[in-house]
Amino acid sequence: MLQNISKFILKSIGWEIEQKLPAEKKYIIIGAFHTSNMDFVISLLCMSAIGLKFNWIGKHTLFKWPFGTFFKFIGGIPVNRGVNSGFIQKAACLFNDTDELVIAISPEGTRSKTEYWKTGFYYIALEANIPVAMGYFDYSNKRVGIGEYFTPTGNIHQDFEKIKTFYGTKSGKNREKQGAIKIKKRE
Repeated sequence: MLQNISKFILKSIGWEIEQKLPAEKKYIIIGAFHTSNMDFVISLLCMSAIGLKFNWIGKHTLFKWPFGTFFKFIGGIPVNRGVNSGFIQKAACLFNDTDELVIAISPEGTRSKTEYWKTGFYYIALEANIPVAMGYFDYSNKRVGIGEYFTPTGNIHQDFEKIKTFYGTKSGKNREKQGAIKIKKRE
């Protein structure tokens, strides 16, 4: 019933849904371009409309009162990005220890324009040997969903070229907040 309500809401506000889900029962969904609070609402409606049970990663400050309990109830996993907690290894272990798990992550890590994408999603997928599904919001065409997926090869530069190609035709709600899809240079 909730699935049909979500489909109805998205359709009534003019959004089309695309769903090219991996056959595997474990994968990471990256969602881009995250430029508005409305992205969260649209993504929840989309995932509900396609019947996908998933968890999502958010900054730990989102999980404070009054919304913290609700966000955890709907699948939120808080992460304190300012502390090195070994999250990549913990997440990879979580995938390895379960038969079915989907986690959504915003690689931009914020709604503001960024100089580069965070690569934690890539290394979790690489270590757990699971696919990365490319979820998107394309406000210019009012399309939302999961368009393609790939399994990381270990060559992050080559794999990021696939990501750039896929997202090259997509636009967030606030285009001026979209950052380039690139990796931070290691020092």
